[in-house]
Amino acid sequence: MIIKQMIVGHMEVCCYMVGCPKTKKALFIDPAGDEDEVVQAANGLGLEVQYVVNTHGHPDHTCGNRRIKELTGAQIVMHELDDDLFSEPKIQMFYRQMGFDPAPPADIRVKDEDIITVGNISLKVIHTPGHTPGAICLYGGGNLFTGDTLFVGAVGRTDLPDGSLETLLRSLKERILSLPDDTIVWPGHNYGDSPTSTLGEERETNPYITDFIK
Repeated sequence: MIIKQMIVGHMEVCCYMVGCPKTKKALFIDPAGDEDEVVQAANGLGLEVQYVVNTHGHPDHTCGNRRIKELTGAQIVMHELDDDLFSEPKIQMFYRQMGFDPAPPADIRVKDEDIITVGNISLKVIHTPGHTPGAICLYGGGNLFTGDTLFVGAVGRTDLPDGSLETLLRSLKERILSLPDDTIVWPGHNYGDSPTSTLGEERETNPYITDFIK
């Protein structure tokens, strides 16, 4: 599995390029800024981008969707709950006022336990509400792309509309912490001491887990 972490946009989102070395098919996770450079990185590896997968619907993670789709023809993938929520006109108007270009509707709406396949790579959708109602993590090949559900040493904020710390902690406890300790955590922002971690490390050192879950 090809994995490339790129920090993009003025919100410094961790965008991921995930590719199949055999078939040269690929997807982007949260390509929210510097879209031309992100696509050039895929082209440089000879990869064909088939999907843009959003871990949730906040505009700092989706503002690159339209441009990436224009450049590659990739289909946009999002959990059905966030696709509904962030397509509401009042939500889109609010984010326009913040300077974000609302993303087009998802081409593919996913739900918990769905599988996203690119080449010979399969990523399982794990629904982890809390940061947003339709937040997801993607799990495959010992890698977990957590978006804003889990950071290195922290979790995503829950004080925004439709967020819930209680729900997020339950998502971590019931959906994430059952995965193997050596699972590599690829977060949605580089807010910790390192850009990646493992679930074992987070289980032992992340205060939201040690203080509120264990």
